[in-house]
Amino acid sequence: MINSHGKIDLHMHSAVSDGTDTPAEFLAQVKRAGLGLFSLTDHDAVKGGKAILGMLSPGDPCFIPGVEFSCKDGEGKYHILGYGFDPDEAEIRRLVDHGHQLRLKKIGARLDYLKTTFGVDFPQEALDWLMALDNPGKPHIANLMVKYGYAGTKEDAIRLYINQLRFKSEYLSPEEAICGVLAAGGIPVLAHPCYGSGDQLILGEDMDQRIRRLMGFGLQGLEAFYSGFTDKLRREILDFAERYGLYITAGSDYHGDNKMIEIGDTGLEEVSDWPEGLRRFVKDATHGEQVEI
Repeated sequence: MINSHGKIDLHMHSAVSDGTDTPAEFLAQVKRAGLGLFSLTDHDAVKGGKAILGMLSPGDPCFIPGVEFSCKDGEGKYHILGYGFDPDEAEIRRLVDHGHQLRLKKIGARLDYLKTTFGVDFPQEALDWLMALDNPGKPHIANLMVKYGYAGTKEDAIRLYINQLRFKSEYLSPEEAICGVLAAGGIPVLAHPCYGSGDQLILGEDMDQRIRRLMGFGLQGLEAFYSGFTDKLRREILDFAERYGLYITAGSDYHGDNKMIEIGDTGLEEVSDWPEGLRRFVKDATHGEQVEI
């Protein structure tokens, strides 16, 4: 029996990707926040989730294994969440390894670009630290740029420098991510569906087309409760989920000190607010365990 008390968070990151908490610190934060149900969805990584599974004790919050894949194809960019799979399953391992290699390739290209275009030249010890990370990404480079005086803030480093280099093909495709999660026995969910590339906001017919296209690959859910969503955005996503019989999830996108977002900041406050699609998701993602309401 899962005693959720209505407090859940299914979209969070640890230092295994671009958060700042180690898995042990992350679990302590989850307990401190009073969650009853949670997931760790590191980018292209399941190492942190496997560590959490080994740390859980009777009476701890219920944990759903998760992951987040950064995807892109000719139609746009997507973040695909996967839930409820076995982190040791071969297809998940293949996707994670592929995503990790693409991430390392982009890191190398970004470092070369920053050096040749802006004269950003980190000392070797900083480069060694960066490449030794489980899943280095833009926030790690940005923090180094601030540390060594190339940018005033992490946000400026990303916006003014790092994001000037664009990649066309160094991503998993959404079809590959969705099919891989399904093959591993998991549930694929579109993260923050109204957010596209950069500041792009996807609404109305554009969102409808995006959702239906991803459903053609096997998409099963939408993240309707998310930090920063307005009531209007949330309502639109909930309407699409109901229209197409999709699961619903709720996540904050917590990154520790790398983002000003608190654990549990999903916009879902009370158990009475749980829509039917979320109740179905919890039952199926936990393989039949019941939520105590």
